[in-house]
Amino acid sequence: MERQRRKMLVLSLLLVFILSFSMIASAVVVDVFQFKVETKDVLEKAARLYMEENPGVEVRIQTVGGGDDYGAALRARFASGNEPVIFNVGGPQDVEDWLAYLEDLSDQPWVALAYQGVLDGVTVDGKVYGLPFNQEGYGFIYNKRIFEKAGIDADKIRTFDDLVEALDILEAKKDELGLRAPLAFAPKEKWITGLHLSNVAFSQEFGDVLTAYAAKEVEFKYGEQLKMLVDLQTKYAYKPGGLAATLNALDYATQVEGLFSLERVAVVQQGNWVFNSIASIDEELAANIGILPIPLKGVIEDSIPVGIPMYWAVNKNRPEAEKEAAKDFLNWLYTSPTGKELIINEFKFIPAISGYDGLKPSDPLGQDVLRYSEEGRTMSWVFMGYPSGWGEQVLGANIQAYLAGNMTWDELVEACKQEWAEARK
Repeated sequence: MERQRRKMLVLSLLLVFILSFSMIASAVVVDVFQFKVETKDVLEKAARLYMEENPGVEVRIQTVGGGDDYGAALRARFASGNEPVIFNVGGPQDVEDWLAYLEDLSDQPWVALAYQGVLDGVTVDGKVYGLPFNQEGYGFIYNKRIFEKAGIDADKIRTFDDLVEALDILEAKKDELGLRAPLAFAPKEKWITGLHLSNVAFSQEFGDVLTAYAAKEVEFKYGEQLKMLVDLQTKYAYKPGGLAATLNALDYATQVEGLFSLERVAVVQQGNWVFNSIASIDEELAANIGILPIPLKGVIEDSIPVGIPMYWAVNKNRPEAEKEAAKDFLNWLYTSPTGKELIINEFKFIPAISGYDGLKPSDPLGQDVLRYSEEGRTMSWVFMGYPSGWGEQVLGANIQAYLAGNMTWDELVEACKQEWAEARK
């Protein structure tokens, strides 16, 4: 009898194992390959919560960004044959480059909720190919406590000359304020200069991303004002080796976490996405930061760029079960009660779709972006309309050469003009 009982127990355990293995083996796997390092942890948390509600799906997150080139990493991932089902595209140029892989998402529930214009950059022939991550804004992030100690009224900084005056005060008082320098500049990250900073000038030249995307040439109409912004940051920046050339070794992590978050500088050119990184190091500091304009002298001086950083795309070449699970995960993330709470309170996103009544950003940077938007003090993001790779690999790389003394600004302008024209032939 005892032998029979043990046999039945073994068979029962074996059956449970087989059923469990069968369930794991039959789970639909959703591979996500995404760029936003600042939200890696909360995205992984969102995946876990979704899987709890959907036990037949396994969501795997891989994040490549920050100091790494997401576009190059994405191309390598596809070239390897290990294609993700969810990945990121940045706008019209990316849509053109990846169109053979993009699933038509026009029938998704969130499409009807999208704010006016936010889908323009991922719409071709009436078909929508991407879900907007969020709305983001960037400018000069500043430390309110240090500004107050220095006697600087941030509300009065509306022009290029106002900003210079404030940085001069920080430079004069840096020792008593405990600063290494007024500002941290990270041109090693070519997206900071070649995409974000350049956008301040080219948003005024082109007006919108689709115009930039259609442009056969770039005039550098406000090239001198762009140079002033590069030179401004170079002058007041902490230089690891004392020379401008050494700025080319300064990366995002050092800029945001090693310098600003430790109050070794008072200003960085970044956006509302840095809040979580700063808060993870110093919550008190994170509660006392704000956004100043990026002033293009004599053109537009009291505004910040606000736009969509990236879009979620679905790989149309993956199996139907994966695609359906991928769409369901994205829809859950942005429209379910659980997902919306995460989007606002943990991702710290400013949604690009409606349906978030009563849910507003709680962090000061997100609140500042909303304030600039409500006051009409914004400019478009056009850098996703640049030719593929031009912003980082051409303009960003040439700015590094300019800082190193290997290229004059006029040479930079001519080289960048030629590369744009060549790419658009």
